Amino acid sequence: MDKEKVLFVCVHNSARSQMAEAFLKKYGGDRFEVESAGLEPGKLNPIVVDVMKEIDIDISKNKTKSVFDFYKQGKRYDYVITVCDESQAGRCPVFPGTATMKRMHWSFEDPSSFQGTLGEKLKKNRKIRDQIKSKIKKWVNEA
Repeated sequence: MDKEKVLFVCVHNSARSQMAEAFLKKYGGDRFEVESAGLEPGKLNPIVVDVMKEIDIDISKNKTKSVFDFYKQGKRYDYVITVCDESQAGRCPVFPGTATMKRMHWSFEDPSSFQGTLGEKLKKNRKIRDQIKSKIKKWVNEA
């Protein structure tokens, strides 16, 4: 049986979509082929890289990718899941697809918006990481 194809999308592909991609590869890689992309690809968020390393997932070599490049390449997905927070939902990219493609939206706070000391930012990023991990594990069990 072919693996179902999943695309996680957010604005910069620097944090939330990267975490979601890594967790789905870990917990559902036997069933899903997964990628992530952004509307305006930026640089990987170094704090996100650090909090993922804390749980033995290394995303430091990942590249940020453009949702438009995937579209131009003619890529097709079974699921397109946006992970922007509600306040940015209007900026969340839309990936054109077929009638059979399932679109989902999971709202997570944007790590690039976090203020405070490094310790405070780490704490907030761990919270988002754990929320995404939990959501992915639940989805894999239900899918």
